Amino acid sequence: MKRSNAKPSRTGWLYLTGILDLYRRKIWAMGPRIDAELVLNALYRAVRHRHPPRGLLFHSDREVQSASADYRGALDQADLVASMSRKGNDNAAKESFWSTLKWELVFRRAFSSRREAQSEIIDYLEVFYNRQRSHSVLISVIRLTLNSI
Repeated sequence: MKRSNAKPSRTGWLYLTGILDLYRRKIWAMGPRIDAELVLNALYRAVRHRHPPRGLLFHSDREVQSASADYRGALDQADLVASMSRKGNDNAAKESFWSTLKWELVFRRAFSSRREAQSEIIDYLEVFYNRQRSHSVLISVIRLTLNSI
């Protein structure tokens, strides 16, 4: 979760953090503060919705929130194996998502309130990004599969 993944509105900042499921391309969690609670909420929602298998590799950047004892404990409790980027490296898939969100929605709008921003971002994620938008990674996998038949 980076400050660049925040959006100002007339009533303050809204921060978005995400757990990007590379299989289904889904992402979750927004809040008015950039803190461990925000990333924990994203993790809890992802685990509750996806029921990941024990030992699943869970990769994150080196943000302070993701390195907190509470967050590491939540990963252990969910039987997820923690993996972090080396210093200076970003999670390319998630960075690509942030760029897409900004260019397709955030930079095109001036939100009057956090509530308006949150509503439009949720609509973008749940109605468009997660269900309708073509994802180039998935198209490449389909092409590779068809070419091997």
